[in-house]
Order: sequence, then C-alpha cells, then structure tokens
Amino acid sequence: MAKDIKRLGKETLVYGTSTVLARLLNFCLVPFYTYYLLPGQYGVIATVFAAVALFNVVFLFGMDQSYLRFASDAQDKSKVFRQCFYGVLLNGGVLGLILWLFAVPAAQIIGIPPEAAPLMRLAAAILLLDVLNMIPFTKLRLERRAWYFAGVRTVSIIVNVLCNVLFIAVLQRGIESILWANVFASLASLLLLSPIVWGELKQGRAFEFEPKLEKELFAFAWPFVPAGIASLLVSVIDKPILVRLVGTEQVGVYQANFKIGVFMMLIVSMFDQAWRPFFLAHAKDTDAKETFARVLSCFAAVASWFLLGLALLMPVIIKSNLFGDFHLISPAYWGGLPIIPFVLTGYFFYGLYINFMVGPVLTKKTKVLMWITLLGAAVSITTNITLVPHLGIMGAGWAVMFSYGAMACALFAFTQKVYPIRYEYVKLMGILLVCAATAWACHWTGQFGFRTQLLTKLLLLTLYPLWMWLIIKKAK
Repeated sequence: MAKDIKRLGKETLVYGTSTVLARLLNFCLVPFYTYYLLPGQYGVIATVFAAVALFNVVFLFGMDQSYLRFASDAQDKSKVFRQCFYGVLLNGGVLGLILWLFAVPAAQIIGIPPEAAPLMRLAAAILLLDVLNMIPFTKLRLERRAWYFAGVRTVSIIVNVLCNVLFIAVLQRGIESILWANVFASLASLLLLSPIVWGELKQGRAFEFEPKLEKELFAFAWPFVPAGIASLLVSVIDKPILVRLVGTEQVGVYQANFKIGVFMMLIVSMFDQAWRPFFLAHAKDTDAKETFARVLSCFAAVASWFLLGLALLMPVIIKSNLFGDFHLISPAYWGGLPIIPFVLTGYFFYGLYINFMVGPVLTKKTKVLMWITLLGAAVSITTNITLVPHLGIMGAGWAVMFSYGAMACALFAFTQKVYPIRYEYVKLMGILLVCAATAWACHWTGQFGFRTQLLTKLLLLTLYPLWMWLIIKKAK
C-alpha cells in the first residue's frame, strides 16, 4: 500500500508540472493587471471571461470526450478525429457567428455596458479558436505525448503574457488588449498543433462527413454539456451576480484576490490528474478500499498544510515591502484580502470531492455528478444572493466555501451508499483539530507586532508537517 501511495505522489508531481508552469505564468498577470487597470475595468474583464468559460462548454459540446471514447478502440482513429474536428468547427462557427452578431444584447445579459460589445466579439473569436485546439490537444493526451502537449501549452501562455505586456504597458491599448492577447495565444497553439490537424485531415477526402458517426459522437457528448455548465456555474456564477449587486469595481477587487486561490487549485489539479488513473488501476486490489482511505488521510494532511500556509502568509506577503514600492497586488485591491481564506478552503473541499469521486466512477453511476454539481451551483447562487447585499464581496467568499463544501458532503454520502469505504476518521479528526488549533494560534498572535506575528506563523507552519506525520503514522 505504501509503495502505491508513494507512486501516486510521484505521478501527481509529473502530471502537474505543465499545469503548474502554465498557471504560474498566468498568475503573473494578476499584479500586472492590478497596477495597469482600474478595479472597474478588471471587473468587466473578469465578467467577460466568466461568460467565456460557460460558453466554451456549449461551443465544445463534449466532443473531446467523444474523441477519447471512440478513438481509444477505433480501427480508423483518423476518421474519428476528422468527424470530431469538423463537428466543433461547425458548431463553434455557427455559435461564434451568433455571438458576434448579437454582441450588444449578450453584453447586457452578462451585466456589462453595451459599449463593451467589442469585447464579446473578441470572446467569440477566442471561443472558436479554443475549441479547434481542443481535439488535437486531446489526441496528444490519448497518445501520451506529454512533452508536446506541455510545450504547446507553455508557448501559448508565454505568448499571452508577452502580448499583454506589449499591448497594455507599451502600446496602452486598453482592456481590449487582454482579449487580443488571448486571440494570439490561441492562434499560436493552433499553429503549433497544425501538423497534427493537417496530418489527420489529409488522410480522408476533403470535408468528409459521415452523418451516422457524427450522430453517435454527439449522442455520447451531449450529457457532458449540462454537467460541464453546472460545474462551471459553481466557480463563475458569482461574477455576474456581483456585477448586478455591487458593481464592476467590486468585482475587480474580488477577482484579483480570488486569483490567489490558484495556488490551492494547483495542488488539487495535480492530485486529480494522478488520482483518477490511480484508483482505476488499483480498484481490483484486495486492499483497494484501505488504500483509498489512506490516500484521503494523506491528501488532507498535505493539502491542509498548504491551505494554512497560503491563508496565513499570502496577505502578509501582499502587504509587505519585500519588493520595495511594488506589491503583489496593488493597494487599491486590498479590500478583498479577507476573502482569500474562504476561497482556499473552498478549493480544499473540492479536493475532498475529487477523493470521493471513486464511488460513482467505479460503480459507473456518474450521472449523479451532474446533480451534485447542480447542487453546488444552487448553493452558490443562493448564498451569493443572500449574503452579498449584507456582506459585500465577503458574501461571495462564503459562497465559494459553502458550494464546494456541499458538493463534497453530497458525494461522500453517495459514495458511502454505492461503494462504502471505511475512512480513517480518527486520523481525519486529528488533522482537523491540529489545523484548527494552528489557525487559532496564528489568529491569537494578532495582538503582537508584525515581526512577532510572522515568526510565530512560520514556526507553527514549520511544525505542522511533524504533527501530520505523527497523526498519519500513529493514530488508529
């Protein structure tokens, strides 16, 4: 068991390398935006990208999942590639044209002013390019060509960052520059992936189209659309609600601090990429459930350490003078710092949700995931509408934590029903108590000076892994 868990840890690091690099490069834009954009401008951009994330699910229509499913056991994989690629080209082209023509009402629907309609037209271009990239990216994943995949992703992010700096800081083209940078980044990806696309398309007749196969692909793909929308609603629905309740300026403040949660999401994403193939590979082991229980304990121990470290130290780092007059986030956005622990905790709960995914996947009852993500979306919408008028953006922070917490609880209950696992509850309780005690001790030091607070936090965080090791090793 120990050997398997160590291997899972190594695979988590390997799978996560490209994701970490891409996310970190993207995160570098956050301080850049906070110094070059007003909170209201950043709020508009955050709202547009929230809409892009939702539209992307409809534009792609689950065809990447169809390609994985049909190409994995098809004799003619090129035919499946062509059908999926033409499918997203047709679907994305029609929907992109509609969004382009009705950019003004689309802008009004998501809560930004009509004069921001050009942003929606650029969003349509980004959406079309992104879905055209997705099928060749999926082919690389299927063929386990990880370095090609990671290389293209990294180049795309670098192009995005450089274009942002050029257009905003040098040419001073305004907030449209952010979307133009994404257009060029997506074009760079498509250019690097073009050998794959052309290599597959030239093996068939020009625009070869088989209605029967296309019908099968869409029939398999369409259930991923409502599930994908429900999942995204949990993470993006707060922006349009905040726009209407507190305005775009507060959305900008909220989004800049929300981005700090990317570090916790990195941990969860790295684990997720390794965890799913791991539990599928070990599902038939005689001690499978004991292994899964130990994995949850280890995840909780490691992830809670990162949660505490980020929650306790990031506000200090952001407000410190470590970089002279430059801060990680401009002082104009510091009003949103209190939401950081709530966002981080929400992503921690999402990590628990990923752990509990073993139940529905192994029992092939994955339809429940759509209902659970809809539950999370409902909790997010309800909490935002209830708390934001009274607490401002802090209400949105609570909503993130509650929605992911509700999803984790619901999936835990379902997994225990269809695939009961006796988790190490004594160890988990010990981890919870030590985590809470560490957080309380750090909060209690607030009455002391800055240096004393910082040293105490660093000492407690340094001792935390020792406590976790003792709990994992000794508790029964």
